Amino acid sequence: MQTEVNPWKINSEENIYDNPWINVTEFQVINPSGNPGIYGQVHFKNKAIGVLPLDENLNTYLVGQFRFPLKQYSWEIPEGGGPLAGEPIDSAKRELLEETGLKAEKWTEIQRMYLSNSVCDEEAIIYLAQNLEQFEAEPEETEQLTIKKLPFEEVYQMVCRGEITDAITVAAVLKVHIMLLENRLH
Repeated sequence: MQTEVNPWKINSEENIYDNPWINVTEFQVINPSGNPGIYGQVHFKNKAIGVLPLDENLNTYLVGQFRFPLKQYSWEIPEGGGPLAGEPIDSAKRELLEETGLKAEKWTEIQRMYLSNSVCDEEAIIYLAQNLEQFEAEPEETEQLTIKKLPFEEVYQMVCRGEITDAITVAAVLKVHIMLLENRLH
C-alpha cells in the first residue's frame, strides 16, 4: 500500500560543500526497504525564475549562452535566480530587464515545478510577460548573452525537435502553447 508518509530514516548528515548558491549534504539513511545507504542532497539558496516574454504579434525572445555544467551552448527563455525569501515576481522583472532589456506591463505566473527532485530542492517559477517595452539590457558580468527575437511558433518547433533542452524553457513553451490552443491568453 502506498502512503504519503516519509519512508526514509536519517541516521546522520554531513555538510559536504557550501558556496553562496548551493549546499551539498550527505545523509546516512535507512532506505524505504529497511537497508542502510547514503543520500546526497543539493540545496539551492535561490529559486529558479523563468520568463517567457510574448509580444502582441506572438514573438518571443530567447537568450543564448554557453552553459558551463553542460559544456555546450543553450537557447533559453530569460532565466535566473531569486532569493528564497523575496518575491519571485520581482526577480522575474529583474531577469527580463537584465537579459533582454524588456519590461512588461502584464505578468502571469504560469508554472511552478521542481527541476530535479531526486537530488535537489530547486523550485522553479515561470512567468508569462506581456505588453512589452524595449529598454537597454543589463547582463551580469558572468553572462555573455545572445538575444534572438523569434515567432513563438518557431520556438515551439525548436522544442519539439529537441533543439531546446533547458527544462524551464521546455515547460514554459509547452505551457504557453497549450494556453494559446485553449484561447486562455488575453
